[in-house]
Amino acid sequence: MAEIRTDFPHQVDVVENLFIPLPDGTRLAAKIWRPASGKHPAILEYLPYRKHDGTRSRDQGLHMYLAGHGYACIRVDIRGCGESEGLLYDEYSLQEQLDGVDLIAWIAAQDWCDGQVAMIGISWGGFNGLQIAARQPPALKTVIAVGFTDDRYATDVHYIGGCLSKDNLDWSGTMVAGMDLPPDPALHGDAWRQIWLDRIEANDPWGLIWLDHQRRDEYWQQGSVCEDFSAIQIPVYAVSGWADNYSEAVPRLLAGLGADKVRGLIGPWAHSYPHDVTVEPAIGWLQEVLRWCDHWMKGRDTGIMDEPALRVWMQEGLPPKPCYTERPGRWVGEDQWPSPRIDWRQYHPVGAGLNAAAAPGKAQISSPLWVGMAAGEIGRYGADADWPVDQREDDAGSLVWLSEPLPERLEILGAPRVTLRVSSDKPLALVAARLNDVAPNGASTRVTLGLMNLTHHQGHGNPQALVPGQEITVEVELDDIAHAFAAGHRIGLSLSSNYWPIAWPSPEAVTLTIDTGATVLHLPVRPPRAEDAHLRAFDPPEAAPESPMISHPVAPASPRRITRDLLEGRITVDFPRWTYDHEFPEIGIRQRSDGFARYQITEGDPLSAEMSLAYRVDQIRKDGTFTHESRARMTCDLTHFHLTAETVISENGSEIRRRSWERAIPRDHI
Repeated sequence: MAEIRTDFPHQVDVVENLFIPLPDGTRLAAKIWRPASGKHPAILEYLPYRKHDGTRSRDQGLHMYLAGHGYACIRVDIRGCGESEGLLYDEYSLQEQLDGVDLIAWIAAQDWCDGQVAMIGISWGGFNGLQIAARQPPALKTVIAVGFTDDRYATDVHYIGGCLSKDNLDWSGTMVAGMDLPPDPALHGDAWRQIWLDRIEANDPWGLIWLDHQRRDEYWQQGSVCEDFSAIQIPVYAVSGWADNYSEAVPRLLAGLGADKVRGLIGPWAHSYPHDVTVEPAIGWLQEVLRWCDHWMKGRDTGIMDEPALRVWMQEGLPPKPCYTERPGRWVGEDQWPSPRIDWRQYHPVGAGLNAAAAPGKAQISSPLWVGMAAGEIGRYGADADWPVDQREDDAGSLVWLSEPLPERLEILGAPRVTLRVSSDKPLALVAARLNDVAPNGASTRVTLGLMNLTHHQGHGNPQALVPGQEITVEVELDDIAHAFAAGHRIGLSLSSNYWPIAWPSPEAVTLTIDTGATVLHLPVRPPRAEDAHLRAFDPPEAAPESPMISHPVAPASPRRITRDLLEGRITVDFPRWTYDHEFPEIGIRQRSDGFARYQITEGDPLSAEMSLAYRVDQIRKDGTFTHESRARMTCDLTHFHLTAETVISENGSEIRRRSWERAIPRDHI
């Protein structure tokens, strides 16, 4: 837990709400923390998550701290969200980016700003910081991106390796629920109601858009900065955690932009800022932000650019369990990435083993649909039961190869990959590859995962139906990881033809035939580095006091659980979603939410796959109670996905608007 600081070099003035005009007349709502006197560099955080009654508490702890050290901090709701005017129709839109460019120009022109602006943000704010940097607004001097991706198609929550992700509709429902909440009349006067009603009418499920783009087309290329890394001309501090599904973007960004203007940091954390974590150890992250901004915006020699280009937490192996609150390990560094120090070691499946030398062989797998029940979540927040459990359960329906017990410790750093020579008996198929750490007692911990829609073997933009029985060669890239295999442990490689509910199953039961003689596991083995022992230690975590918030006790209506109907073969997987009850006494608003995502499938029938989502969100304030209720459901047949959704908006218990959707969307090689 961060130490709370109240003494700062600068006195800070706080502006609770300020409307910033855009060229088209739309006004964006901002909260500002700035030193009481003088001109200072500015730090912008630009999000859709409701500054007034959403991220309010943590915003204060972060921005007050940075402002107290000499930066003007601005937290802005993007167009159509929270207290900002206008409408929002989708994530990471061109309009959002252009608004960001105008916003930066406005900030730079204020009499309290010295003309320099940085962007900071986690998740959405990390995405749009890089997207706006690629548009090269003159006043933007650096971006600090945490928990982000550079590729909206390949490594976000929609598609994974060309497979349809469980989070695609799940995330859509989350945004639908948040977008239906009203703005505060204390800030808007009587205009608040029309703003709210206009948003309700514009609030279509974004999942409909995402399902219309099942391959990597121009829709996903827009906003994917990996399309042209050279467009980003300013320095970037790229940060993530191994327990966050976005971690692989950090080394990719470093490789794309170069070590002269990028520093990468990956800790053991989940999807969080590194000073406020659910997976320890936390670090003095805000001090690192100051070191970075002081270097690039105040010309101070903080030493941060003299440190390794990539610094990561080398994780020790742990027994499998559904929740970790701490990961043992140590900090290690590499001066460049890709690092020439990495030794790519090859392992070949031979019989049931992983050997240094290949041998001819064939193996077949037709995985039961329950493979994936031990997978845990995708975008982990460090919550209870988010983590993969013992992989022996999923291994029972997979092909498994194990190395001999390791004679000595072996550490890896990077993205393992599997070169796979494979054929399918059906035109549509997927493969899931898992790298596991198998202890002497047999317990198997998942180290990292890779998914591949085999129809995408010639690229995510050019899917092609497989010719049954015809072999193809495909590279399955697993997520980047730093992991230490202990002496006496075994390296495990597991392949399956299903991974539900993480990936939507192929429409027909598939048998894959693996040419094991032409299949290779490539491991990025990292040799010891003496300099690691002398890396600068991070400061202890600090923050400013957060805004007052009362967290009322609440239990999810649908806790994290897996149930099986043994007679019917029906498997149900439940994930709680955004269950909270928060009260903000400063502004007289209480907000509570209860949601869940449910995934069901019947063994032997991939067309029985079904995803459903339910949300209820209440906003309670002195002028009434405003309620969003929504449900969504997706099923499939051989040729289409079928999506239905409904939202009901109420004021003081009386329904004021009901909207519904029903769509059949063709399956595009999924």
